[in-house]
Amino acid sequence: MTATAARIPETSREWHLVARPVGWPKPEDFALREAAVPEVGEGQILVRNIHLSVDPYMRGRMDERESYIPPYQLDRPMDGGAVGEVLASRAEGYEVGDHVLHGLGWREYAVVDAARTAKVDPKVAPLSAYLGVLGMPGMTAYAGLLEVASFKEGDTVFVSGAAGAVGSLVGQIARLKGAARVIGSAGSDEKVRVLREEYGYDAAFNYKNGPVVDQLKEAAPDGIDVYFDNVGGEHLEAALSALNLHGRVTICGMIAQYNATEPVPGPRNMVNILAKRLRVQGMIVSDHDALRPRFVEEVGGWIRSGELKVRETVVEGIENTADAFLGLLRGENTGKMIVTL
Repeated sequence: MTATAARIPETSREWHLVARPVGWPKPEDFALREAAVPEVGEGQILVRNIHLSVDPYMRGRMDERESYIPPYQLDRPMDGGAVGEVLASRAEGYEVGDHVLHGLGWREYAVVDAARTAKVDPKVAPLSAYLGVLGMPGMTAYAGLLEVASFKEGDTVFVSGAAGAVGSLVGQIARLKGAARVIGSAGSDEKVRVLREEYGYDAAFNYKNGPVVDQLKEAAPDGIDVYFDNVGGEHLEAALSALNLHGRVTICGMIAQYNATEPVPGPRNMVNILAKRLRVQGMIVSDHDALRPRFVEEVGGWIRSGELKVRETVVEGIENTADAFLGLLRGENTGKMIVTL
């Protein structure tokens, strides 16, 4: 192991799920606890986490049900995306001072199998970008629009949750790829302003200001060709009405129903899927890893040129991680929600 002994911590604070939420999660469903830092084994590295990611998918992991990713265990450390600095290494090719992206967030220090990390370079982009625009949210936007929705030049695109980490990138990528019109919905007038003035959306509306179906019809009088769904519920129903013949839908998230305690009614107009010959497809970003080299090259170029605008909502301190997650569910973020330690 290579490291300065004084830098190796004995304990680490980590967040545990202590109760499975019923409906909206509450602060008392989480506990910040202190635990011993494990020994670094062969092929492993010790990482001091610098930035943590909180993401909507984590809500589903708090329920004890089968899904594409295992649920969190009660009274065990939670996990999620994180980026940090290597403090000690017993893995070939990893040195003290390297920076890595990995999956053991929600804690100050992590001992990680080096094979399950990716080196990142703070000279190329700020470290937090690897949790956002150059990380899982960026890859989700890129693959969900271009591969799942089969976007083509001249499409009219509607994005729900358009001011979030994924949605804010979907609309910009569509614009950069030659969309005829890009429309977004968000939950505040300020977010709507950001969509129009910073991200270049052609039209945007506050879904709290009236029925989504009416606002979408006004924004897209000639209909839409692609719907990128981060919300579900009323938004999905409105989009099924607005989609043109052979329209495509990417189902990325359904945050409107993540905290529901009763079964949520489906859209009442699903006959449109048949009548308009729509393609509706769910997506999990890990299914599209083959796109990553193209994604990094193209999106990295847009960032360097300034064509792609990125916002982050930053919360300071490990002790505020649960609050940051709850704020994310309430829509308090614009762009990626990051916890900085």
